[in-house]
Order: sequence, then structure tokens, then C-alpha cells
Amino acid sequence: MTRIAVTGGAGRLGRSLVAGLAGAGHELISLDRSISDAPELAGTEQLAVDLTDADATAHAVAGARADALIHLAAIAVPFSAPEDVILRTNAALALNVLSAGVAAGIPKIVTASSPTVLGYGAPAGWLPDRFPLDEDTVPKPWNAYGLSKHLAEQTIAMLARQTGDATRFAAFRPCYVIAPEEWAGAPTQQGHTVRERLDDPALSAPALFNYVDARDVATFVDVLLAALPGIPNAEVFFVGADDALAREPLADLMPQFVPGSGDLAAVLTGTSPAFSNAKARRMLGWRPAHSWRDHPALTAPTRKDVLA
Repeated sequence: MTRIAVTGGAGRLGRSLVAGLAGAGHELISLDRSISDAPELAGTEQLAVDLTDADATAHAVAGARADALIHLAAIAVPFSAPEDVILRTNAALALNVLSAGVAAGIPKIVTASSPTVLGYGAPAGWLPDRFPLDEDTVPKPWNAYGLSKHLAEQTIAMLARQTGDATRFAAFRPCYVIAPEEWAGAPTQQGHTVRERLDDPALSAPALFNYVDARDVATFVDVLLAALPGIPNAEVFFVGADDALAREPLADLMPQFVPGSGDLAAVLTGTSPAFSNAKARRMLGWRPAHSWRDHPALTAPTRKDVLA
């Protein structure tokens, strides 16, 4: 059994991650702004701490007595706060938490990043070198949120250069997270239901139709922690579903929403997603277990289809 500290453990992804890791037999402690009564955290040790305070963070992380540290805490939605607030807050959280983990002697440290580091949706236009997108795609963040997540990745790389292999680091970029209750109709992070995102491609297009079940993120982190000593330090991984959150092939949809992408997207036939999880399969042996196609209520014809 591993004792794992999770910052942001009371958040949308944090709750599922804590529950999944606890279910896998680990001992969890959640570090967040306040104590949560979420059912997923029932029985989990919780500590309220202001992680933007470097001294308070160092004290809390050291006191957690953890074997591993997962950093999720952040302003989690682009443009949900002024740009300077997002950048200042997320960058400070990453530096405070990850540095505190090193100072506390925690041997395994993982930070959450985001696919948005790639810069899709940039107002001046964006095209990748190729599809599917993967860890070799060059990051081109265009807003404070994407930049802050790129800084988190660079922070673990910086710390790895300081500590060598004494501390094992990794970063992961979870695709659009769908929590278990959202499959049954609860609103997703953007306020739409999964069904609405499938019925109207324009809702999923800003994320390039990517998604991942929160439970699959938990299994990924569990596998990653076990593998850290045997893989190169400070690796970055995409964590996404094996398919796209779309009823039509992305080869047809992508040119409608990403100008000039027709030739590049031609490879995204069938159910192929825009983001590849091949690196996680190859290096860690991880594969997602969940798909929106597992839910009959989502695969049933829409009212528009029936009327047609």
C-alpha cells in the first residue's frame, strides 16, 4: 500500500482520483482549500490548506508523510478568472506544491497538465504538424491557462535537473474529464450534458472532441506511480479515451471547426480521436476502459434522427 497525497482532491477530477486510488488499496490524503463532504471522500483523510502560501504548503506536504504526491489543484477552466490571476495562481501552486514535495523527500511526484498546452483554438489560427496529436506535438499555448499548465510541465523538468533521479517526476494531460455521474445526465464542466455535446458537435469542437472518463484517469495514475522508477524522468503523457466524443468521424467534423485542417484530419476515420494515448499504452501498458459508446442512452438515435 502506498500513501498518496493529492492536492485538489475535492475537485471534479480529484474526487474520482481519490476514490479510484483508495479502491486500488492505497491510503489517501487530500490537500485542498477546505474539507469536503463529497461521498467519494468519505473515510479519506483531508487537510484544509492554502496552497498559494508557500510556507503553509511546505508544512502540509511534509506533514502528509506521503510516498507519492499528485498535484491537481489549480484554477481549472480557461477564462474563468482574469488572465493574470490564472497565470499567477496556477504557476504559484505548481512551484509551491512540487518544490514542497522535493523538500519533503517524496520520491514520486506527478503533476496534472492539460491538452490546451498545444494551443488549439488560437484566435489567430492553429494547425498542428499532423494528426493524431501526441506528446511530440509542439506546445503553443495562447492563453494564461494553457501557459500555466505548460509551466507546470517545465517545473517538474526544472526540479528533475536539480534532483537527478533521486526524485521521479511525471506530468499527464487528461483530456476533457467526464465524471461518473455525468454519464447519467449531470452537467459537465462546461455546463452541458454529455448527450448535448454529442448532439451538437459545436459544443465539443473547442476541445477537438477529446474526452476521458475520470475513472480511467485514476487507473492511469495508479499504473504511472508503479512504473515511475523504470521510465525516463519527467515524462509527459496524454490520457484520453480510445475514441472521439462525436458520432461522426473527425475526418468529416474537424474541417468544419478547424479551418484548413481537411488534409491533416483525413487520417481520423471511423471513431479515431484527435489525441493519441499510444505513449501511455507503449510505456506503461495502460489503456482506458470506458467509452461513451458503453451507454445505451447516448448511442440511441436523437429526436432529430428519428424525425428524419
